[in-house]
Amino acid sequence: MRILFLGDVMGRSGRAAVAERLPAMRRDWRLDFVVVNGENATSGMGLSPDHAAGILGAGADCVTLGDHAFDQKAMIGHIDKEPRILRPLNFSKVAPGIGARLFELPGGRSVLVAQILGQVFMKRPFDDPFSAIEPVLRAHPLGKRATATVVDVHCEATSEKMALGHWCDGRASLVVGTHTHVPTGDAMILPGGTAYLTDAGMCGDYDSVIGMQKDEPLRRFITGMPKARFEPALGEATVSGVFVETDDATGKALRVAMVRQGGRLQASGPDA
Repeated sequence: MRILFLGDVMGRSGRAAVAERLPAMRRDWRLDFVVVNGENATSGMGLSPDHAAGILGAGADCVTLGDHAFDQKAMIGHIDKEPRILRPLNFSKVAPGIGARLFELPGGRSVLVAQILGQVFMKRPFDDPFSAIEPVLRAHPLGKRATATVVDVHCEATSEKMALGHWCDGRASLVVGTHTHVPTGDAMILPGGTAYLTDAGMCGDYDSVIGMQKDEPLRRFITGMPKARFEPALGEATVSGVFVETDDATGKALRVAMVRQGGRLQASGPDA
């Protein structure tokens, strides 16, 4: 199976880049399944139903969220109506929506997608991600109930992402980090056969401070004082993520490649 995961979509620029580039990526790379993290797609804070529909319409099969899952209040009522949108498993026991879903594909194949939030350096004390993901993986054995499994690890600390990758090794096809908006260069296949990348990066304008226009973040770092709202940068966006090819019999990764298209980052992909 050929799977693409795209990192945090950041504002209007990120949405436009995904809408422009994803259809061709899906066609040219013969993708079977696409997951997009969309938690910053609406003004850099959360995801609106309309913008979710745009990402799904561009070719995503599933949209994951994160710690900003319900910053756009309309998502509270919408997420139960759109099963292709997932919030983190350990967001809150009373949160609407679900944190994992088994997607059925033609030909009897299936893809499990799950998302968990980290605890280290996060603003809220979310529940333990290790115990949150464990029953989901146990209920969907890789290569049996799930032909492939994708786990979106939404964390601040790289060490926590790596630990969760090793925790899931052999039980997921891909464990990929999101949240920090900075792509890492450590795509690899772990000993148990799980593809891993510490952070997929963002789909956004990299002439920025993690996707935001530079002036206000610089002012706050230099003076310690806010003056204006953060606003997403509007230059040409880079579509950033990771591609993985899996063995349908076992669900294990056969190949993994970082993906970069457009904008300021050096181009890369499965055919680069």
